[in-house]
Amino acid sequence: MTISKTFRLGVAALALCAATAPAFARDVVIHAGRLIDGVSAQPREKVSIVVKDDRIVDVQAGFVTPAGAEVVDLSSATVLPGLIDMHDHITGQYSGRNPIAERFTTSEIDTAYQSVAYARRTLDAGFTSVRDVGGDTGVVVALKRAIANGAIAGPRLWVSGHPLGPSGGHGDPQNGIRTDLDLHGENQVVDGPDDAVRIVRQMHRDGVNLIKIMPSGGVLSIGDDPNATLMTDAEIKAVVDTAHRLGMRVAAHAHGQDAIVRASALGVDSIEHGSFGDAAAYKVMKEHGTWLVPTLLVADTVVKIAKARPDSLPPSSAKKALEVGPITIRNLGAAYRAGVKIAFGTDQGMAPHGTNGQEFALMVSAGMTPMDAIRAATTNAAELLGAPGDVGSVQAGRFADIIAVSGNPLSDVTELERVRFVMKGGAVVKPWVAAGK
Repeated sequence: MTISKTFRLGVAALALCAATAPAFARDVVIHAGRLIDGVSAQPREKVSIVVKDDRIVDVQAGFVTPAGAEVVDLSSATVLPGLIDMHDHITGQYSGRNPIAERFTTSEIDTAYQSVAYARRTLDAGFTSVRDVGGDTGVVVALKRAIANGAIAGPRLWVSGHPLGPSGGHGDPQNGIRTDLDLHGENQVVDGPDDAVRIVRQMHRDGVNLIKIMPSGGVLSIGDDPNATLMTDAEIKAVVDTAHRLGMRVAAHAHGQDAIVRASALGVDSIEHGSFGDAAAYKVMKEHGTWLVPTLLVADTVVKIAKARPDSLPPSSAKKALEVGPITIRNLGAAYRAGVKIAFGTDQGMAPHGTNGQEFALMVSAGMTPMDAIRAATTNAAELLGAPGDVGSVQAGRFADIIAVSGNPLSDVTELERVRFVMKGGAVVKPWVAAGK
């Protein structure tokens, strides 16, 4: 990035600072009619959640009101931990326009401004934490910092920056473009283990929390095969070893069975999509403790787009979407029955940001119980993030990241598409509004 680009992005960021997050009350008690706390096997009825500043300090039976505490009355609601989306692209969204033309007409500054709205919509939908696994490194790191500093409203962010993959693989911005043009930015293409070590170190320096790699081909990229393994074992191992030494986890985009097996055996922390997983792949994942982030919402969305608007997808993508999408959804059920660890992820934004909760119904339709789908977006996701002491459950010591819905999501999981209250870090960012009002 040149100095002039950095300056322009800084000016854009300053202009966005008007959207400040609300200040939190110092002492709050939430009266929860029903609490799904992320750790108990069954919901708890009539519970008080005591909040001091940005943290939960106690969870008590019955409705109690400590002296001087502000009461948030959710006695008619179901209360849950703030939700966590482990596979998001919060700086971009499908527009329906020609994707090739958009690459040449959308700037980093456009992306920065648009991201503010996407972050707010995601937070309002009840997702108080997000793992972003692919975006312009400078923009998404700056967005993470602006949210953390309270300059703008949005979920807590863990970000990977640009995904790393080989020349011609999923994520190479040069795919499908004239050979006399060079669209490669910094730290995007990895060809060989030495590249991998250098780039992972640089990305850590630049402020990312984790690394995303592309060992298999993809669906929405041009010309590559989702079943093909495109990174070498040496490249994957170099990324994993370097990232882990630096305290970062590694997420692997892997559709094909071979890529799932290789990446899992080489120590990645999560497999994203896992479309063509089978019993042998699930066995390796379980042996190595590898998580699956299945991303059913993007699979469902791209199938619908491929049928209705194939011209709005990159060349070759519509055909691949129609083939891969249904398999991705079906195979989640197989992975779940095999006992693979599952964390919630949507791969937004092919579907609009703020519709993340639609993933729950797809997970349940694939065979998961509503409670296990909720755990995938709370305690499981927090464990994969490496932050179970901060997020993912309603327990003493955790951030007061709390949401509420009108009905019981264990009876109708689509309730989680209609979040009516959001608190993040003790601050009410979406006040309670009862259904029908």
